[in-house]
Amino acid sequence: MADDTPQIGGKLRQLRRQRGLSQADLAAELDISPSYLNLIEHNRRKITVGLLLKLAQKFGLEINDLTEGDEARLAGDLMEMFSDEIFGDLDITNQDIKELAHSHPAMAKAAIHLHDAYRSTTLSLNRAQPRADEPLASEQVSDFLQRHSNYFDKLENTAARILPDIGGTPPTQEALSAYLLNVFGYHTEIANLPPDQSTRLNQTTETLTISSVLPPESRTFAIAKTIGRFAAEDDIAAIIHGANFSHETVETLARSALCSYVAGAVLMPYSLFRKTAEEMRYDIERLSITFQVSFEQVCHRLTTLQRPGETGIPFHLIRTDIAGNISKRFSMSGIQIPRHGGACPRWNVYEAFLSPGRITIQLSLMPDEKRFFCIARTLTKGENRHNATVRHMSIGLGCEMTHAAKLVYSDGMDLTDEAKLTPVGVSCRICPRENCSVRAFPAQLERR
Repeated sequence: MADDTPQIGGKLRQLRRQRGLSQADLAAELDISPSYLNLIEHNRRKITVGLLLKLAQKFGLEINDLTEGDEARLAGDLMEMFSDEIFGDLDITNQDIKELAHSHPAMAKAAIHLHDAYRSTTLSLNRAQPRADEPLASEQVSDFLQRHSNYFDKLENTAARILPDIGGTPPTQEALSAYLLNVFGYHTEIANLPPDQSTRLNQTTETLTISSVLPPESRTFAIAKTIGRFAAEDDIAAIIHGANFSHETVETLARSALCSYVAGAVLMPYSLFRKTAEEMRYDIERLSITFQVSFEQVCHRLTTLQRPGETGIPFHLIRTDIAGNISKRFSMSGIQIPRHGGACPRWNVYEAFLSPGRITIQLSLMPDEKRFFCIARTLTKGENRHNATVRHMSIGLGCEMTHAAKLVYSDGMDLTDEAKLTPVGVSCRICPRENCSVRAFPAQLERR
């Protein structure tokens, strides 16, 4: 039976690497041996309360920030995996899964990786397409971002370094275009592009072409992303090299995500954005206007505020289409988000489709009794022209209830009123609420 010893190895290793510390350096600061630290990072030694306090002080975190999150997320992913019908004849219980996540996290992650590959291959065969890596790519990148807490200190430093030369806060589209030309020799032009292209970078003519049907904030972001590609090229290459991705497709997707990260850091500088967000009480519309970016771009940036000693609210983010396909998922709040779609239909990220363009608010109660404050709003993606095909999507942002009062969206709400809580789960197949009126599938895991 698993004990209650905190398993912080993965998070400790991540924080150490973000600070550029070797095991010997950190061990010396903590007054322990490098070999002992190595065992802690691999969850092979118990950690004392005194050492936990030292680590929390060293990295500017609360103890709970060190000891919670990773194991629960891993257990949630395992529960979703074992709810697959291929495991239906096996006598696997929730308690078995929790013990696996606690005692053998590396084996648990390997099992999830194999299941992801199985699903990807099955999808590819069903579609008669020779690209079994395609679905797996986005999942690997999501896991990669999660491991790094969606925060990359080197990329933040690159953005801070080039901002004074770009000029203006936030930098204008004109200023970004001038910097791209003066520093990297690339011209920017707005022109008609095929429907399947929003931008095109021609290295022969050294031209960045942006589709004329993109809205202004998307054009600005495209230029900033291209600057990020050039300005942080070496750092991004080093980060990707260290990730040991399984395929070139995954590397390409990860590189795009990291270039977008730099773009967000340029358009919404870390310290200024965090300070402004707190002053505006995380009013996303006001932040969009202030920094001249989109609603979704603000939501993404809010999830990256994980700088040690200067953190923002730990948010989770989910983006889904009207059919329930989850295309983006990230959680620092601790909420479990399904890896393969099919989230609980009670989540307000789906309810938002009933009120397009309006923010919906939900006080969520999970099966483990954790409470979350969640907002959601629909987005329309597509070309800004007559008869263009558009995609209707919904983006959800949320945090633990303990942070809710810091958000403007909680004004006038009684956050202590139990009657206001909406019971939600992760997905039907792993939700223990047997009497739920909107259940789509029976739970497939036995509970103890």
